[in-house]
Amino acid sequence: MALPPSPKLPTIVSTLRWLRTPFEFMDECHEKLGDAFSFTLPGLPPIAVFSEPDVVKHVFADTGDDLLAGEFNKSLSAFLGDKSVLMADKAPHLRKRRLLLPPFHGERMVKYGGIMRDLTDEIIDSMPLGAPFSLHERLNKIALHVIVRNVFGVDPGPREEAIRNSVTDTLDHITWPPFLIPAMRLDLGRFSPWGKAVRKRDLTDKLLLEEIHRRRTEGTRGRDDVLSLLVASRDEDGQPMSDEELRDELTTLLVAGHETTATAISWAFRWILAVPEIEARLLEELDQARAKGPLTPAVIGALPYLDATCREALRHQPIIPIVGRILDKPQTIGGYDLPKGYAVVCSIYLAHRRPEAYPDPTRFHPDRFLDKKMTPAEFFPFGGGVRRCIGMAFALYEMKMVTAQLLLRTRMTLATKKPVRVERRSITLTPSEGLAVKLLERREREGAPGKVAAE
Repeated sequence: MALPPSPKLPTIVSTLRWLRTPFEFMDECHEKLGDAFSFTLPGLPPIAVFSEPDVVKHVFADTGDDLLAGEFNKSLSAFLGDKSVLMADKAPHLRKRRLLLPPFHGERMVKYGGIMRDLTDEIIDSMPLGAPFSLHERLNKIALHVIVRNVFGVDPGPREEAIRNSVTDTLDHITWPPFLIPAMRLDLGRFSPWGKAVRKRDLTDKLLLEEIHRRRTEGTRGRDDVLSLLVASRDEDGQPMSDEELRDELTTLLVAGHETTATAISWAFRWILAVPEIEARLLEELDQARAKGPLTPAVIGALPYLDATCREALRHQPIIPIVGRILDKPQTIGGYDLPKGYAVVCSIYLAHRRPEAYPDPTRFHPDRFLDKKMTPAEFFPFGGGVRRCIGMAFALYEMKMVTAQLLLRTRMTLATKKPVRVERRSITLTPSEGLAVKLLERREREGAPGKVAAE
């Protein structure tokens, strides 16, 4: 068949629609053009978009030899570095993945749970009572603390604060949506938009390289943070990761592991606070678990309705709308004969809205994940196949720990009746105004005197 149909729009219009209202743009294309469609963005290969489970399954079944995810992600190298696992394909990708996977094994998550809850407590204690504030901003702080302490293994103090401040400053500059278009990344000096972003990025790179050098110098014996495990790891040839590789992997973990997780929790609370029945069921589940014994991280991680709520948040409002591959040779996909160099995209958003898999798909309904086990071609917020996100277990675990602690210690409400819109922050899609909420009640930490602060 001919190439998938494309919208009758000038490239500049399609680009603006993609940057400003990506979900509405995909909905419109899907409605007018069908299950497969294509569009172009400046400086990038033509993009063919699919969401049918059979096509998604076909794409994810590829071993990485014919469909190149690293090549598709290359446009992000200016943000994450060209030595990140996201930029690699074929043998180099497999080498990096083997080195990165062990520290994120599911069994390690339990030891991180206590720190995640403690850091959430710190942020809860700093929330203003009765005044509107951005929940997303506070969640970003929690997630960044988690990465710097659990992943980097940096103890509280000046170095940790310097890294956190530098990362926050860098992301505030580098996540401007137009930078997703390569032509917008022009360094015209330190006062130009990209020039400012590059200089902020370089400062963060310097701090990360210093931390890597410090870990190599001091040694990793007795340490079990992710950075130490990566410094000590060796590939099949006995070779360690270079400083530059480690820096780019840490940068990727910072962006993919803290921005995305904080945004996912924000979207979960957008619905938890809007639908009282959901909040009540979550609190009931936590109360029932507490009645049986201590609410340990392991207990919280196994709560079924909490797990279903987190998964429904990832389904209903994907943090990243697509995952893609570049064809290394011509191939027929979804009935279309696509040439080498074409981008094949699986739309997370459209696949998660297919009524065959998700009846009443626009409804936020966690029970659907209790009633049915979704296939990897129907539910793939972390991508799929050999390119599925290495930090998936870590992200889901953190979602549960933070969400549970917020439910246990706070009573919040949405601060405005205005509809919550989608706003783009580089590759991630966040709630408008950072999800403005109001704290109505703050309960003391577990084990502290039983005081309650309320509006």
